[in-house]
Amino acid sequence: MSDINNSSSAKTNCGFVAVIGPPNAGKSTLINALVGEKVTIVSPKVQTTRTQIRGIVTKENCQIILVDTPGIFEPKRPLERAMVKSAWDGQSDADIVMLILDAASQKEASVNTKTEHILKNLSKYARGKKCILVLNKIDKLARDKLLAISANLNNAYSFEQTYMISALKKDGLESLLSGLELDMPEGVWLFPEDQISDMPSRMLAAEITREKLFLRLHQELPYSLTVQTENWEPFENGSIKIDQVIYIMRDNHKGIVLGKNGSNIKAVGEASRKELEEILGTRVHLKLHVKVKENWITDPEHYRFMGLDYVS
Repeated sequence: MSDINNSSSAKTNCGFVAVIGPPNAGKSTLINALVGEKVTIVSPKVQTTRTQIRGIVTKENCQIILVDTPGIFEPKRPLERAMVKSAWDGQSDADIVMLILDAASQKEASVNTKTEHILKNLSKYARGKKCILVLNKIDKLARDKLLAISANLNNAYSFEQTYMISALKKDGLESLLSGLELDMPEGVWLFPEDQISDMPSRMLAAEITREKLFLRLHQELPYSLTVQTENWEPFENGSIKIDQVIYIMRDNHKGIVLGKNGSNIKAVGEASRKELEEILGTRVHLKLHVKVKENWITDPEHYRFMGLDYVS
């Protein structure tokens, strides 16, 4: 593993970029694309990311630490309030605040209500910081509409730079990455050159399984469940035994998670195991258990596990 403190006398740059935006804007997809590997889960469902996750890009003499935050929305439940608080807290120590928006969800002549709410809070929480705008999913709109949307948003808030990208198709990412490099302050690297995330392996494994549950279960149930890695046992042959618990809030949810003859839990376990083996580079023995824990969503200990502050 590379030494954090380079032996070279060349100047190094290092800084934090808080990636904020509404649910489904493409924050996680963008961070995974910039890092070059999967460091945060992706789902077509909203509110997938629940905590701050850092993806690390090290390029030449520059290290960029991208902080993926939960989507910003109007919270109603304790978990949602904790997620939104985490999103705004994520930019408190950032050198750059990057607002990413789904271009196709924006209006050409006016700012929609949800975006207006974010811009008002941006003025409050990001005062004095450099803020950049990233319009994502540009492949869905004609260029003249994109330009009109960009002009409208820049009239509503004084962004220092605007980038137009498609995170999924990796279009425009080189320009965005080059711009971020130029804006990183001088400083020593905080992570080794080959490290791509600061998320503990146990938590990443739990997040991977939660992602597979999101993709497999199409009801609202995913928002009422969580996953924790309870056991992580490496063997002499290099393989790893992982035991995870899927916590649900009601006993009648168990049948949905398990599926007919265990079809859902088997499919989720297989998909999660395969991805974990790719990420960890070794054989994984994954066992999933389903337990009812009615109060997990109001349990402060669970919030600490996720790196969130409980907000009642």
